Amino acid sequence: MGLMTGEQYIESIRNIKMEVYMFGKKIESPVDDPILRPALNSVRMTYDLAQMPEYEDIMTVTLEDGSKINRFSNIHRNTEDLIKKVKMQRLCGQKTAACFQRCVGMDAFNALYSTTYEIDKKYGTNYYENFKKFLKYVQDKDLTVDGAMTDPKGDRSLAPHMQADPDLFLHVVERRPDGVVIRGAKAHQTGILNSHEVIVMPTQSMGPDDKDYAISFAVPLDTPGLFMIIGRQSCDTRKLEGSKMDVGNQEFGGVEALVIFDNVFVPNDRIFLNGEFEFAGVLVERFAGYHRQSYGGCKVGVGDVLIGAAAVAADYNGAAKASHIKDKLIEMIHLNETLYACGIACSAEGRPTESGAYLIDLLLANVCKQNVTRFPYEIVRLAEDIAGGLMVTAPSEKDFRDPKLGPYIEKYLRGVDSTTTENRLKILRLIENLSLGTAAVGYRTESMHGAGSPQAQRIMISRQGNLAQKKELAKKIAHIEE
Repeated sequence: MGLMTGEQYIESIRNIKMEVYMFGKKIESPVDDPILRPALNSVRMTYDLAQMPEYEDIMTVTLEDGSKINRFSNIHRNTEDLIKKVKMQRLCGQKTAACFQRCVGMDAFNALYSTTYEIDKKYGTNYYENFKKFLKYVQDKDLTVDGAMTDPKGDRSLAPHMQADPDLFLHVVERRPDGVVIRGAKAHQTGILNSHEVIVMPTQSMGPDDKDYAISFAVPLDTPGLFMIIGRQSCDTRKLEGSKMDVGNQEFGGVEALVIFDNVFVPNDRIFLNGEFEFAGVLVERFAGYHRQSYGGCKVGVGDVLIGAAAVAADYNGAAKASHIKDKLIEMIHLNETLYACGIACSAEGRPTESGAYLIDLLLANVCKQNVTRFPYEIVRLAEDIAGGLMVTAPSEKDFRDPKLGPYIEKYLRGVDSTTTENRLKILRLIENLSLGTAAVGYRTESMHGAGSPQAQRIMISRQGNLAQKKELAKKIAHIEE
């Protein structure tokens, strides 16, 4: 099978019998649910773009055997692959103004590819072959795969095996000749609802007593015992009101889930790590590095849309020529391009692992994500400044369409004569969506906590920063001898 079209992707997800709950009810058809469908459309865009000739080079990869795959299922073989990954993510962000969800699976692929190779080399296990077989299946079928790393964690001061409830970290509860049984949960799972498979990884470094928690595997989304509880988003029920204007972004969005693994069986050939606790930290570090690189693309693409929306709002407000507005837009662009520069830099400085797959420069990837925890917040602040208070005080679309109220809204909320009141309200709702509404999950809070909290990056920057070498450089310049 070649690359799927967007419509084929939608139907393939429709055919998966997932167990999904939201607002206390089981969702019988997640594909058709008005709250959930925009997130599915965001993933669909990654398939649609791969079908377009003008994006073929950035969205697809031709393998050595001549087969063409979506870049989201590619193993990076050189720095060009790493750079194109970031460019692809920016493009997808520009086209959706939302989280398009496939980067987490791509980052899991690349982290597991090199880590399983090194586990097998040390222990003579078969994880690398297991993973390559799974990856080939994903590439051949053009599947979307979620990467699940974050456990609930319980008491953060305690190791996994010391928790009062052992299930607060996902773990093996039974070992069988043909596989293992898993129990636990994975939190904050963006995109799992729209995936065919899920790759599970440990959430942190492990010690000898945590062997049962050092587990990585892949299972389909219709596996018995696996189910999802959908998270709330600000303004999510606006999607149920039938308004296109009030939602801000009527076509695209994101969605998060708490994923429960209630005694899920995993066959041996789907296991990629099973008790080799010292490699849990290696896998976490590499996945986090790849995912922190990703934020230098996806958040930049969404930022492009927000900057454009702020500029349009300035036009409609009649303020575009004001020097302070011009300066704020310049600052937004500066911050956004700085994030992109970090994403490109950590890619260009990538190096091969023992497996042959390329790993980004971990220090620069963590610097990239550290900036992402800050700059989108400032970009949002400036966008809100430019947009003005009407962004959050405008009447609803129902009021705007009302025969009595509509003419007054049209009259008193008009900006410049060259555009309509409706267009002015539409662009303000888009800014609201990105800064305060459903898309703020992916653009703001995810920028803070996705791929690890700010402190997680600072720890890695401390480890990778080579302060001892910097001290020696200073001592040499100062002619200090010790």
